[in-house]
Amino acid sequence: MTGYLTTHVLDTSRGCPAEGLKIDLYRIEVDARLHLRSLVTNADGRTDQQMLSGDRFRRGVYELLFHAGPYLDQFDNHGEGPRFLDTVPIRFGIDDAQAHYHVPLLLSAYGYSTYRGS
Repeated sequence: MTGYLTTHVLDTSRGCPAEGLKIDLYRIEVDARLHLRSLVTNADGRTDQQMLSGDRFRRGVYELLFHAGPYLDQFDNHGEGPRFLDTVPIRFGIDDAQAHYHVPLLLSAYGYSTYRGS
């Protein structure tokens, strides 16, 4: 069995999954940030495919970059100034290449949280 990475996004201000939110995945190297893939959330707030699996899933430091601004703009008029939240980075480590890592994002226009899910 090999491990894999999944995520999902829940819009806590609206009480529903966040559909259509772009997510980029990076592997963090000593002096570089390597882009691995981009996916978009479906109607369930999840990606249709695992974010990372197979030979590419290995120990290391990773970052999920959630492009929250364009999603939030659909429901919140933030005015002419910059958004409070635009991109939300979550940097985390994978220590066990045989495990399932689930990194969800609970999102609203003015705050977010995450945890290691199952």
